[in-house]
Amino acid sequence: MNAIKAFLLLILVSSCQITETIKINPDGSGSIEVFQLRDENSYMQLGRPLSSSEKFTDTIFVFQDYITKYTATFVKFNKSDQALFQEHANVKMHVKLDPIQMENFNVISSDFKKIEELPNVYESLSLANSLKENYPVSKESFKIKYTFDGSVFKRYLVIVDQQKFDQDKKMFEERKKTYSKYKLAQSYTLKYHFPGKIKSISNEKAIISPDKKSFTLEFQLSDCLQNPKITNLEVVLQLNSN
Repeated sequence: MNAIKAFLLLILVSSCQITETIKINPDGSGSIEVFQLRDENSYMQLGRPLSSSEKFTDTIFVFQDYITKYTATFVKFNKSDQALFQEHANVKMHVKLDPIQMENFNVISSDFKKIEELPNVYESLSLANSLKENYPVSKESFKIKYTFDGSVFKRYLVIVDQQKFDQDKKMFEERKKTYSKYKLAQSYTLKYHFPGKIKSISNEKAIISPDKKSFTLEFQLSDCLQNPKITNLEVVLQLNSN
């Protein structure tokens, strides 16, 4: 079951465009939004034609809505999983699937007082589905963490299951070779906005805005799946540059 799930996930993300946008205010508060768009042309190239079972969906909800609505299911999970659900309580999700217009995307977003307090929003939708359908929680092999002390911002990976991380990496390496013959629309873009001017960024491929308060950095999604650590970043802001 896990192998099938992993393969289907790979099909989806191999034909996907992801944009992660973070905005940080002068007091350290801010917001994060992750927009994931499935490119239907790429999806069909991979031999996954649109299924007649795909029904129109357009729903917006906050994770807490699910905790409240599915209380009977929530209490069946162990304390650790319940605590994980609660971490995502304020995460907002928008899921849209329109098989007629060939539109398929989801948006996961959350506000924060301190960026260090953000949950791993990339697993929010999966957790919501586990809660709704009473499925076992699928543990991720790594988490994305952020820190900001007013002058230095960091984005980095924390591996929580080394064995699973290595297995996933090997699988993505093999699949990347298989998909190399296709012209797939797959990208992973970071768009970050800061309260002050940027002095330096650890990744030289980042494109800094004219006002020096934001940047855009784009990766090939397949490269990120194969080696998630390439998205690690350190951004240093100029002092007194508001």
